[in-house]
Amino acid sequence: MPSTTARSGNAGDSAPRPRNRKRHRPREILLGMVFCIPALAGLGTFVFFPLVQALFLSTRGTDINGNPSRSVGGQNFAQLFTPEFGTVLLHTLFFTLFVVAAGVVLPMALAVPLAQRLPGMRVFRTLFTLPFAYSASAASVVWLLMLDPSMSPVNWLLELLGMDAPGWTTESPWALLTVAWATVWVASGFNLLVLGAGLAGVDEDVLEAARLDGATGLRSFFSVVLPMISPSVFFVVVTTTLTSLQALGQVQVMTDGGPNGSTSTLVFSIYHNAFENGNNNYGLASAQGLVLLVVGIVLAAIQFGVVERRVHYR
Repeated sequence: MPSTTARSGNAGDSAPRPRNRKRHRPREILLGMVFCIPALAGLGTFVFFPLVQALFLSTRGTDINGNPSRSVGGQNFAQLFTPEFGTVLLHTLFFTLFVVAAGVVLPMALAVPLAQRLPGMRVFRTLFTLPFAYSASAASVVWLLMLDPSMSPVNWLLELLGMDAPGWTTESPWALLTVAWATVWVASGFNLLVLGAGLAGVDEDVLEAARLDGATGLRSFFSVVLPMISPSVFFVVVTTTLTSLQALGQVQVMTDGGPNGSTSTLVFSIYHNAFENGNNNYGLASAQGLVLLVVGIVLAAIQFGVVERRVHYR
C-alpha cells in the first residue's frame, strides 16, 4: 500500500506543469509593437502629419514671397461662405454622383454578357478593360482627339443625323459632362474586372434553382444575382467615389476649370489656389482640403452606414 502511494506521488511529480504565459507576455507585446512600427510610421507620415499641417496652414496667410508667415485666424474659412465656393461644391457633388452612377451601371451592363462562356468574349473583355491601364492625362488626350471639331467621329455622326455638335469642352452645359464621361471611361475598366470576378463566383446551382421557381431574366438578376455580387458592387461604389473626388488630371488637361469655372471641382480649386498662376494661397487651399476631407467622411458614413446594410456577405 505505501509503495502504491509512493508511485502515485512520483507520477504526480513527473506530470508536465502548465507553462506560465506571463513570463512571455512582455516579449510578445514588444514584438507586436515592433511589427506595428512600419504601419504607424506610414500613417504618421502620410495621414496625421499632413492633417496637422493642413490645420495649421488653414489659419495662415501668405506674404509677398508666398510664404505662410502670418496668422489670419478664420479668414480662410470665411472665404468658403461665398457663392463661388458653393458653385464649386455643387459641381463636385454632381460630378461625383454622375461618375458613380454611370461608372457602376455601365460596367455592370457589360459584365453580364461578357461573363457568358461564348466565343470571343475574352477579346471583348480585354478591349473593355484597356482604359484601366491609361493615366488620367492620356485618357483626357484621347477624349480631346475624339471630340476635336476637325476630326471628331462623334461630330460626324451627329451631322449625319442632322444635328449640330455642341462645344464639348467650350460650352458650359457640356464641359462638365464631357469630363465626367472621360472619368467614367477610365474607371469602367477596373470596375468591369471587379464585377466580372463577382459574376464568375455566382453559383450555377442557385441560378438553376431560381429558374425552376420561375425567376428568369431581370427578375433572376435583381432577386438572385445582384444580392450575391453585392459585396463587389459595394466595393466598386466606394472606389469610384474616391476616384471622382480625386479627379484632377482630367479637368486640367481637358478644360483647365473652364469655361468660366463651369468645370471647377473642389480638388481642382485646391490645386489652383495653391500652385497655379503664382497664387500660393496655401491657407485657402488647406481650408478647402479640410472641407474635402469632411465631404469624404460624410459620403463614407452614408455608404458604410446605409448602403452596406444591403450587402449580403456569404
